[in-house]
Amino acid sequence: MPYNLADYTLSRGSTSLTHYHAIYLSPHLDDAVLSCGGQIHQRTQRGERVLIATVTAGNPSAEMVSAYAQSLHNRWELLTEAVEGRRQEDIRAAAILNADTLHWPIPDCIYRYHEPSGTPYYTSDEEIFGEIHLGERGVVQEIAQLIEQLPSHETLLAPLGVGHHVDHLLTRTAAEITTTQLTYYEEYPYAQEVDGATEQVVSRLPIQLTPRIISLHEMDVSARIESIAQYESQLSTFFTGRDDLACQVSSFVQKVDGERTWQRVK
Repeated sequence: MPYNLADYTLSRGSTSLTHYHAIYLSPHLDDAVLSCGGQIHQRTQRGERVLIATVTAGNPSAEMVSAYAQSLHNRWELLTEAVEGRRQEDIRAAAILNADTLHWPIPDCIYRYHEPSGTPYYTSDEEIFGEIHLGERGVVQEIAQLIEQLPSHETLLAPLGVGHHVDHLLTRTAAEITTTQLTYYEEYPYAQEVDGATEQVVSRLPIQLTPRIISLHEMDVSARIESIAQYESQLSTFFTGRDDLACQVSSFVQKVDGERTWQRVK
């Protein structure tokens, strides 16, 4: 299905902005903030305009919510209007970082299905962290078309694919179709779950990348933690509570000396 970016307005901030210093492609309604909240805050504090464009922020078909998707709604404690609830969390999180948000209409992979048969493409944790379903080949082009319609920008950042979530892989591939001037970010918390997880992904890519360490001030780390805390529905997936969130994020920031992005070696 072709999508027109003009049909989807910014969720906060100035809807008249036509240029951003940086645009972060977020596969889901939390990935960019989870992974890059400190650097986003740092950018906006020095006066830069930042946009977080969430790729899979669309509503599911009401009659096509699988048992697996419903089980996630139960875990999130969002039993009605789950996606709208998550969009509101994202707006609150971005507001703390003073970033604009753009929510695209493609549904999360847990809601996508084979239309003729009504069969969901992904019905388990193993499947969403597995291989992209053969029926989803057209999704890359749909995402790429939306990326091409973005406002002008100096830097476009996309996920590396750490964790191997299918929506992260689709987002990265689509971004690579649209530009070779791409900066990658490592996804948190997947990057902390296995030592060297990011480096393993980088080593398997067909291009050579070099890391850049972004040093963070204490206020940047605090802003990242507070913005992540706005995703109340998602906290139980990754953390035991807010104290654990603060501890884990702070520890990982210390481990990598800030936040890491990756750029193509010229």
